[in-house]
Order: sequence, then structure tokens, then C-alpha cells
Amino acid sequence: MENESKELLAKTEKSKVRFEELTNLISCPEIIADNKEWKKLVKERNSLEPIAQAHERLKKELSDLDKSENDLKNETDSEMRALFESEIENLKNEVDKTVEEIKILLLPKDENDDSNAIVEIRAAAGGEESALFGMELCRMYSHYAEKKHWKVEYIDMNQTELGGIKEATLMIKGKGAYARMKFESGVHRVQRVPETESQGRIHTSTVTVAVLPEVEDIDIDIQDKDLRIDVFHSGGAGGQNVNKVETAIRITYLPLNIVVTCQDERSQLKNKEKAMNILKSKIYDYYEEQRNSQLEANRKQQVGRGNRNERIRTYNYPQGRVTDHRTNLSSYDLEGVLNGNIDPFIDAMILKTQTDLLNVTE
Repeated sequence: MENESKELLAKTEKSKVRFEELTNLISCPEIIADNKEWKKLVKERNSLEPIAQAHERLKKELSDLDKSENDLKNETDSEMRALFESEIENLKNEVDKTVEEIKILLLPKDENDDSNAIVEIRAAAGGEESALFGMELCRMYSHYAEKKHWKVEYIDMNQTELGGIKEATLMIKGKGAYARMKFESGVHRVQRVPETESQGRIHTSTVTVAVLPEVEDIDIDIQDKDLRIDVFHSGGAGGQNVNKVETAIRITYLPLNIVVTCQDERSQLKNKEKAMNILKSKIYDYYEEQRNSQLEANRKQQVGRGNRNERIRTYNYPQGRVTDHRTNLSSYDLEGVLNGNIDPFIDAMILKTQTDLLNVTE
């Protein structure tokens, strides 16, 4: 472990030096004057800060360990030797912890992890029951965002007469929202007795969830001739967003047939701005998939076609159980999960992802 810790110390030295360089740069008046460049450098500095801090911590722990081992060699008093031995053991444990932390920090990062998350929820197999559960997932993510002190904006919602949703688009705003929400992508399966079921039979329905990062400041050339923009009345079951003025916006990107709808705001201009931001993220996501065939394969596995056998999680109402099939983690607090207590499932997926990456890099 000693050789490994020294190798990691050397490997992280460049990151520590660059972190200190960036700390000085972002204080320069000429950099501050260029807002775009300043934001870029601040983002890079923030990404390096955990590695720089871990580097300094490991450096101090190794120095303290070396000093204690030398003191032990020169000590003859039995009581003092026992104290040094205990201190050395504690320091070795601290070094081990820091080494494991640095290994994880050095794993490949998703450059979009700090981004806001665009969450698309669609009813799949199961008709109205699927639509009703889709609405429950909307509430679950809203509760989760509230617990994280993130902001939720409902960009679009196509509701059914019974209060379900055919599809909905949410924007979850907060640092690191995408880093956690991306693990919610996939097919969510629900098993329960619908209120409309007179025989008391358990039905199985599915809802698909797709999570995209909100991508800012990307160079995508969108020509006006490639867009079809439709304006219509906002509306929905219950009349919550019904507006007699045409403010809702539907934008179709003709080359890829990507359609984005926004009726969240009462201003046509604001709806258009939001719709364009989501469109950029969708176009970015499309070309990212084209550039990386593995990402494309992963996305197909995540979202699939909404069939019952392409699931990531099952919500079993009769047993009060929620099971994540990727990690085999189960919770018997169904009500708590639907109230936004989904961190255990996300934490388990993060751990699984880190473990898989460590196995590949070692």
C-alpha cells in the first residue's frame, strides 16, 4: 500500500498544481472581465478541488506516518513504543481511506454531472394505470428535488381525464442534479390493483423515464429553416395551466424530427426560450450517442420500448416493496420511496458504477 500511495501522490501532483494555478487565475481582473472564460476556469477549478484536497491530505498523512515510524525506531521506552505503534496503525488506516478516495476521484468523470437534469416521463404498457403511475413518479421526483433543495419546473404535461399523464417533461435545477438523476433512466414497473379493477386482480404496468443533462453554451448551429414552430393554447385536465391566450410552444427540429413542447410559462417568449434550451440538449444528446456507440447501446438498454421485461425497478404495492433490479436492493418503505426517499437506490448505483470502473482500470 505504501508504494501505491506514493504513486497516487505523484499522479495527483499535476492536479494540485493546476488547482493552485486556477485559484490565482480566477482572481485576475482580465479573467473576471471575460465572463465566459471566468466561468470555464471556475468550473475546471471546482472539478479539481476534491483531488487537490485529497492530495494534500495524503501528503500530510504519509509525512506523519514516516515521522512516527522513525520515532518508533529510536524509542526504547515500552509505553512510548506502544503509543507510537497505535498512532502508526491509525495513520495507516487513514492513508488507506485516502488512497481509496483518490482512486474514485481519478475515475473518468461525466462532464455533465454538475448540470441541471431534464426528466421525461412517459406512460408505456398498461393504459390509464400506466398514466396514473407516471403522475406518481412526477410527484416522487418533485419530493426528491425538494429534499435536495433543488428547483423543479414543469416544462410540459399531457394529462389524462383521470389525472394521469401520457407524458411529462420536468426540469430539475441544482448543482449535481444530473449526476444523481441520470440513474433514474429506464423502465419503472408497477404492480398493484387499479381502482377501476372490480375483481381485485393485480395489474402490471410500466412507465419510461429518460434523463438528459441541460447543456449550456454549446456550439450547435440551428438554422431557422430547420425549425417548425407551432403556437397553441396551454391546457390540461383540471385546467391548472389553461390559458385563453396562445402561449404554448411546440418546436420541431426537422432534420432529426425531434419535437419539444413547453407550456409552463404564461409568456410565449419564455416558453420558446425554454423549449429551445431543451431542444439543444436533445440535439446534443443525439450527436453524443452517434459519436459513442457504447453510450447509444446503454441508452437503448436504459429506456427500451417500455416493455414489461425491460425494467430497472419494480414498485410492488401489495407487498409494499420497491426493488431495483440493477443492484438487487429492496426497500419495504414504498410510501417513503414515493415521497422522494430514493437516495439509497441512487447511492447503490453510484457505488456499483464506481466498482465496475475500478475493476476495469485495475
